[in-house]
Amino acid sequence: MNLVLVGVNHKTAPVELREKLCGLFPDPGTAYQRLTAMPELSEVLYYNTCNRVEVLAVAPEADAGIRRLKSFLASHPEVHPEEVEHALYVHQGEAAVRHLFRVAASLDALVVGEPQILGQVKAAYRLATEHHATGPILNRLLHKTFSVAKKVRTETGIGDHAVSVSYAAVSLGKKIFGDLGGKTALLIGAGEMAELALEHLRRQGVAQIIIANRTLARAARLAERFRGRAVPLEGLEEELLTCDILISSTGSEGYVLTREQVAAAMRRRRQRPLFLIDIAVPRDLDPRINELEYVYLYNIDDLKEVVETNVQRRQQAAAQAEGLVAAETLKFLDWLKTLGVFPTIIALQEKARAICRQELKKTLSHLGPLTPSQVEALEVLTRSVAAKLLHDPIMFLKRNHHSRHAAAEITLVRRLFNLDPEEEHLQTPSRAESE
Repeated sequence: MNLVLVGVNHKTAPVELREKLCGLFPDPGTAYQRLTAMPELSEVLYYNTCNRVEVLAVAPEADAGIRRLKSFLASHPEVHPEEVEHALYVHQGEAAVRHLFRVAASLDALVVGEPQILGQVKAAYRLATEHHATGPILNRLLHKTFSVAKKVRTETGIGDHAVSVSYAAVSLGKKIFGDLGGKTALLIGAGEMAELALEHLRRQGVAQIIIANRTLARAARLAERFRGRAVPLEGLEEELLTCDILISSTGSEGYVLTREQVAAAMRRRRQRPLFLIDIAVPRDLDPRINELEYVYLYNIDDLKEVVETNVQRRQQAAAQAEGLVAAETLKFLDWLKTLGVFPTIIALQEKARAICRQELKKTLSHLGPLTPSQVEALEVLTRSVAAKLLHDPIMFLKRNHHSRHAAAEITLVRRLFNLDPEEEHLQTPSRAESE
């Protein structure tokens, strides 16, 4: 059985092509219905995100499986097959295992170390199992994938350093307060930057989220998604009294908050600290706000310095993570190679059991009446003798599954124990043929 992986990602395909391929099968059930019906594939996992579309499969014949997967991804009516072919990458065996480990560990992500991709792979695996698309090989591989990703994150700290402005903003807040649990965050603006900041805030356990936006309906939609509360921009001064963290990212041409407004709020807050982050260009918050006591104002340039430093730290962590991935890939491949000897080991054990049953039946027919405990003792004896006789050939197979001559050694064991009598008969020349 061969592991094959075919896909496109942000490095090989433009966003227009990725969008079409992501929408190829809006319903995963339809995708799995097609994939599991392909005789060239015995197990399959299909997943797509905003940055990649990939299909991982177990195929009896690698080339036939790859051809099928390529045609599957090129079946979008608005996409020319040559366009897809040019963007596709193909990985087999060791390369396929390493690629999956790197994807789940966020080493192949647009932003190295971001944690979302692991959750997406887990969700895709759940769907695959629900549609009975995986089997023993992919099940083992995916569970190993999740443990490798966890190991990379815990042992290298690859996700500890903020490398996006929104993430850096939240990380800065965490440094100041120590713990964001129980804190109230006020977001001004409802664009992409604010949305990313909201995701990070929720992950850090912020107790309350307030979203202020010029278009209240947009704020309300975000508030519903992140279990927050929407307010109009006109209500900002009142919200300043209760919030701990304020992140602003609007497209306003003038200041959304002035020094005077914040000063008035601080008098009523009774020296309770206020942390403000301005990630808008042009700036939303009057820079003179930073002159106020117990107020901490950071702008996007402050965060960029944090991001640049952290990118270097993540690169160092990524180098360490690559070593872990390489080692775990070899471990999985070692397990995969053992699968080649399992059918022979099982055949040996089944033949031994059959002989034991047959010979025991003959022996019992010649003996006088025996008690159930005596019969059971004879059964245990025959099984024990068979197990001891098979111990050495089974250990021989297990020890040599990774050798260059593994296939020849498996064939030798099968011939010694006559595990393929029909095949042996076909290969043995008759006396006339030999003369």
